[in-house]
Amino acid sequence: MSTPDASLPIIRLKTDRAPGHPWVWSAQVHKPETRLPPGSVVDVVDAKGRFIGRGFWNGHARIALRLLTTDPAEAIDADWIAARIDHAVALRQELLQLDRVSDAWRVVHSEGDGLSGLVVDRYADILVIEYFAAGMWRFREAIHNALLRHFPGARLYWFAESHVQKQESFDCRSADAPEPVEVHEHGLRFHAAPGYGHKTGFFADQRENRHHFARLAKGRRVLDLCCNAGGFAVHALAAGASEAVGVDMDAGILEIARANAAANDVAARFEQADIFDWLRNAVAQGEQYDAVVLDPAKLTRDRSKIMDALKKYFAMNRLALDVIPPGGLLLTCSCTGLVSEADFLEMLRRVALNAGREIQVLHVAGAGADHPFRSDVPEGRYLKAVFCRVM
Repeated sequence: MSTPDASLPIIRLKTDRAPGHPWVWSAQVHKPETRLPPGSVVDVVDAKGRFIGRGFWNGHARIALRLLTTDPAEAIDADWIAARIDHAVALRQELLQLDRVSDAWRVVHSEGDGLSGLVVDRYADILVIEYFAAGMWRFREAIHNALLRHFPGARLYWFAESHVQKQESFDCRSADAPEPVEVHEHGLRFHAAPGYGHKTGFFADQRENRHHFARLAKGRRVLDLCCNAGGFAVHALAAGASEAVGVDMDAGILEIARANAAANDVAARFEQADIFDWLRNAVAQGEQYDAVVLDPAKLTRDRSKIMDALKKYFAMNRLALDVIPPGGLLLTCSCTGLVSEADFLEMLRRVALNAGREIQVLHVAGAGADHPFRSDVPEGRYLKAVFCRVM
């Protein structure tokens, strides 16, 4: 039987079953008698004292344990962190060969790369490091050094959302925001500005979906709803769409969208409006668009509000159908991780029934392969992108 490391604190589970997930909730463990600093490396044993794994402990957080390894011979130290980052970079550069199509991609995808609580995105020579766990924050020097070995001369920008810092009990003082940078994707140019209030102005997770939609939209009139920085509209026009209109509430991000269109010499039109008001007006005027993208921001991170989110998705998609002619395309997306693919597709079934239209699902996609997810961590597969033909 594997035995714990005598030098590490031990956390005991309340059950003799191994967790089926690397997250272990506070209600599932016996709290140690001695207070341990948030992010401490600990060994985990079951109710019978058998070694389960090793990971980060945080007695202040709902996720009390983040299991990182089940191998008792593996020490969680700077070398372990560096090896995991080496593995993650090799996947993107050697197997996926992402540098051939873009210089904007996810370097580390938390549990998907065995680094729970850490996300790293690359935007040309900027590396954006987001911390979700006190344990990863404690290893920040090792993380930064490992990343700079792979991307020498890169500018590092790190941060943690305020609610994460509060939940995880660590104080992450963000670095100064770097100057904006131009990134490239499938031969097109886009603006990225980490730390300037609009996320980055560029979401790399939709890279392959933008490319696929653009091929389908050739010769079509495109409507890009919740368009953010205009990626779908720009890709579509560059691939031969006849026209593209983007709609978003955020005036600042629309300025970036217009700059992206200009940088690629395409004539997209962008309008600031609530999409419900805009669509109702378009319906009243008899406007039709034969390729529509609907890609709203995350609607909730609260499990108790999943039904509210699904109702809003229903309302958005139902109204969008009214501007799509028979045979038109709809790409409808959800980045709300708490909404499952099954629930999202069921919402679409109800939309079709309510509208008296047939929705033919052509393809169900997600984030690109630089966002891998573990089979036992479905939360890592947050993005749903459903390509449809509306009859």
